[in-house]
Amino acid sequence: MLFHQSINAATLRPMLLSAKFRRVLQSALAVLVLASCSAAFAGPPGGGRRGFGGGGGQREMRAFPNQGQRGQNQEHLEQWMNRHSNMPLAQQQRALENEPGFRQLPPQTQQHLRDRLTQLNGMPPDQRRRMIEHNEAIERLSPPQRQQVRGAMQQLGALPMDRRRMVARAFRDLREMPPAQRQATLNSDRFRGQFSDQERGTLQQLLDVEPLLPPPPPR
Repeated sequence: MLFHQSINAATLRPMLLSAKFRRVLQSALAVLVLASCSAAFAGPPGGGRRGFGGGGGQREMRAFPNQGQRGQNQEHLEQWMNRHSNMPLAQQQRALENEPGFRQLPPQTQQHLRDRLTQLNGMPPDQRRRMIEHNEAIERLSPPQRQQVRGAMQQLGALPMDRRRMVARAFRDLREMPPAQRQATLNSDRFRGQFSDQERGTLQQLLDVEPLLPPPPPR
């Protein structure tokens, strides 16, 4: 009986994380996935910043299966960042570590979140605000819509960096065209010669979710 109680306690421990902290972690991971892909849409990244890219946060997002289910008392990433914006990064890191439940996470996940907070702080203010607003827009989607967007972003992130930038640039151009012209361009000989079947499939997937995405930043 005691053995079963121990198993149940270990199994339920992730559920003991505060709703506020779960919300902060979910938002932080989601906004950084979107940030990496949006940075590719905007063109080559500056400053040598390492992209989130090929699904590095997939385990962390799976650890919070209720992502996107918003409670009245759950804090948004934007609110958390605003409350801590007057702190230097080191103090923000300590505030993150002192959130209820943080120290119950695996050490690798803890370090991953510290790194992502550093990355978010390293963005120019306008880019950080834009990414957080984009994340808020994504969170307003229904769960199937969010899954569809996530799948498209993961397809893009799975490409090598140079090809990812090419595909992202093509997506930005296609996005500005009327729907009929998009399909004609995607199926044109020029695109068939420039992109592989896999890459054109990724472009098609991105176009399928394009109505669900926030508007792109100005060129």
